Amino acid sequence: MKIFSAEQLKNADEVSIENQNITSEDLMERAASLVFNEIHKRLEGSQIPIKIFCGIGNNGGDGLVVARLLIEHGYRVTTYVVNYSEHRSKDFLSNYHKLKEITNNWPILLKASDDLPEISSDSFVIDAIFGIGLNRALDIWVATLIKHIGDSGAFILAVDMPSGLFSDKIPEKDDVVLNANFTITFQAPKLIFFLPETMDYVGQLQVVDIGLDRGFLKETEAVAHLINRSEARGIYKPRKANSHKGTYGHTLIVGGSHGKIGSTVLAATAALRAGAGLCTLFIPNCGYEILQTTLPEAMVLTDKDDFKLTNINFNLEPDVTCFGIGAGTDPKTEAAFYDLLKKVEKPMVIDADGLNLLSNNKKLLDAVPKKTVLTPHPKELQRLIGDWKDDFDKIEKIQNFVTEYQLVLVLKGAHSFIFSGHNIYINNSGNSGMATAGSGDVLSGVITALIAQSYTPEQAAVLGVYLHGLSGDICVDEFGQEGILSGDIAKNMGKAFMMLNSENREI
Repeated sequence: MKIFSAEQLKNADEVSIENQNITSEDLMERAASLVFNEIHKRLEGSQIPIKIFCGIGNNGGDGLVVARLLIEHGYRVTTYVVNYSEHRSKDFLSNYHKLKEITNNWPILLKASDDLPEISSDSFVIDAIFGIGLNRALDIWVATLIKHIGDSGAFILAVDMPSGLFSDKIPEKDDVVLNANFTITFQAPKLIFFLPETMDYVGQLQVVDIGLDRGFLKETEAVAHLINRSEARGIYKPRKANSHKGTYGHTLIVGGSHGKIGSTVLAATAALRAGAGLCTLFIPNCGYEILQTTLPEAMVLTDKDDFKLTNINFNLEPDVTCFGIGAGTDPKTEAAFYDLLKKVEKPMVIDADGLNLLSNNKKLLDAVPKKTVLTPHPKELQRLIGDWKDDFDKIEKIQNFVTEYQLVLVLKGAHSFIFSGHNIYINNSGNSGMATAGSGDVLSGVITALIAQSYTPEQAAVLGVYLHGLSGDICVDEFGQEGILSGDIAKNMGKAFMMLNSENREI
């Protein structure tokens, strides 16, 4: 699913109006009717008090249409107009007069802090004050109103965008943004909805297709791509009936140190559960019996050192090598890693202490094979690329980094971001129960397995992150979010593949 900028969506509106021979007011009616349908479907005529706050631009016009439709269907509606400017959009004015004439329901004008209405906690609030076009700081009294709405305890549904949230920049420390419980956004999700600094404002998200011009949307380059089941399914390659273990690649996982052998068990289990034909581990000698006992399906090579990696020698030609999980950052391990980088020509997967070693010695980055997948969490990323001002600055720094070194980077988080060249992919599977020790080790194993199966590093990162999250969603059904272990995620990878290809269930 494409993610567009506010400017691109504005252009899409204009092209659609021209190509479909409709007015902007027709498009507003269409969009707002879809919002009404979603509300009506859930409330089913309930007589809870509904309070709609409308701005004086097009987002406010959407709110007025919703208000009119709700009143026509017998709901208890109070409509407020937030009079923050002398300028009104044409379509707002038209729908303002329609509301008065058709329903005889006069909106209440709010123009100062003294006008704050009473909002009970059992109210249903619809926020249509500002949409995606907000580009300046709020007037003090409007900020006070938004805070008043947010403090009411009422259920809040935002139309297109929670008020106070900008589409292209992070709010300042003192800015006021409405925390919505639910956001219904038009045509396409917005990048700001998925950034760590702003995603909590959005609540549950629903995208409604308002029928903008298909040709324009198809031809317009996206700011980013949201990865849902359909996108992940489009990447998946079915296995061939006439095949053998060699068909699906040989993974080599290099890592582990004394007390951290379990991380390699998790990664190798995930690699095998994600379809790798063969999996070999190179670990310190102290892990030999652990691996042979815990995971008999894997082959094991050991370093001469009992406790850490010091000399990574192997007589095999893996299709992909994963390095760093549980490896530690001992100087001897760093030297062994550098020697490994000089030998490996194919794209790798580098995680955990492999990333920390790259951060400690930036000259190692020049030796990393092109298209290698790095999988940092935010702290590892900070050590790798330095500090950033906000999430937009972070994205720019990551794009510069992956372009300079020709890498693929997975930034792990509630919505993991995948960066490859100028492409940005945002994952939409997974849950907070996956915030548990070893989850990242499992992800590295999955991505490694997919590269071994001839997916490109970019495809492996996108599909691997989605499947990893999907497996976590499957685990919730059995263990609940608090009870998920990373080993559960690894063991359920097969079910994740099944669900990806199922016709019966959508995650």
